[in-house]
Amino acid sequence: MTDAPTTTTDDVLDGVDLHGRTILVTGGTTGLGFETVRALAAAGASVVTTARSDEKGVDAVARVRALVPGAEVTYELCELGSLDSVRRFTDRFLATHARLNVLIANAGIMAVPFGHTDDGFELQFGTNHLGHFVLVGRLLPLLLASAPSRIVLLSSGGHAGSDIVWDDVNFESREYSKFEAYGQSKTANILHAVELERRYGPQGVHAWAVHPGMVTTDLGRHFTRDDYRDLVKRAESAGAALPARVGPEVGASTQVWAACSDDALASAGGYLADCGPAPARSYATDPDAARRLWEFSEQMVGEAFPA
Repeated sequence: MTDAPTTTTDDVLDGVDLHGRTILVTGGTTGLGFETVRALAAAGASVVTTARSDEKGVDAVARVRALVPGAEVTYELCELGSLDSVRRFTDRFLATHARLNVLIANAGIMAVPFGHTDDGFELQFGTNHLGHFVLVGRLLPLLLASAPSRIVLLSSGGHAGSDIVWDDVNFESREYSKFEAYGQSKTANILHAVELERRYGPQGVHAWAVHPGMVTTDLGRHFTRDDYRDLVKRAESAGAALPARVGPEVGASTQVWAACSDDALASAGGYLADCGPAPARSYATDPDAARRLWEFSEQMVGEAFPA
């Protein structure tokens, strides 16, 4: 295990005033997302989170308000594994919000058993990448109108598990590996940030992909002991060690830093960890692959976004 980072979300936001800022956080009902919503609301932002059910949304909002009296926080229903749900959500958001200063694409799944989204895509690629690809794309006009604005995509060091397998992203002709599927989706998140920055950075919409570390949340609820041993072996074969576990208040600090820090602008379009730039696999930062993924994703979802 490597030494754990210690910077918290409250450290990042110490002295920061976010009153007047509208921030959207996907998947803010638990774990990293919940801590992100809490910290941003405590700094004065108006925060909207997505939830997969009314029960989860109501509960999350109540818990934030208990921790941050007077917090300006609401929720909207959105299921990233259904592009119909994503489109309904973005239509509602655009109809009810005049600005969007920051979009944090935090929601995701990890190392789940083989399955498909409502639209027939492999579950991890479809949820972690394509769901957010459509969500971000449909909100781009509002982000551009609100510029300077920011997009933060939650990736992972797990992107080292796989490049994009262009001829079989849905595991139709190869044996399914939950770690390779997760790695492919997290590589896609980094490439998405690279292409967002190329396209929209000059117009004042900046993007980052972030690695939160190995965080104690329910994201790994599908892990078995065999899965954990496999993960250790994969890290060792790559000449690395698993990072030390941290809590959500530390794990969420990098996405909050990217969302709010002026210092982050020096690394726009990049991959971040521990509140600063970090190395990523070369295939995950290749600008040609980033362009290819954008066009590939548009074809998959049947929707094009502003150039």
